[in-house]
Amino acid sequence: MSDETQVREKPHGVARLLGLERVVDNGAQSGRAILHFRAGMDMCHSGGVVQGGFVTGWLDMAMANVVLSKTNYEQNLLSLEIKVSFLASAGPGLVIAEAWIERMGRSTGFLEARLTNEAGAVLARASSTVKLVPMKR
Repeated sequence: MSDETQVREKPHGVARLLGLERVVDNGAQSGRAILHFRAGMDMCHSGGVVQGGFVTGWLDMAMANVVLSKTNYEQNLLSLEIKVSFLASAGPGLVIAEAWIERMGRSTGFLEARLTNEAGAVLARASSTVKLVPMKR
């Protein structure tokens, strides 16, 4: 995907479940992936608060996107560990996941991400350690 890519086809699989709306930057050139997701009421529990699994999924998808793009889809990644700090509740509406590679070797990567709402308030931060494996074709 190129920068400022609107998701033209209806997202499928996990992207659909997570409400992927747009890939603003895939990170191939900039080193920072920026993805827009649309949180719906069907993702919420009591009081319109998005369930934490969706928040984790948004951050994880953004971190995966930057690695896939930076390696030209030659490396896949397997999460060894993911840590999420929930700083404020997310509600229905636009959320923005931004992810970057902190350090990457031949077989291990260290990734970071943050999630903000449309107003720019930080909702969550994540770090992940991943195992890099050749992409199966």
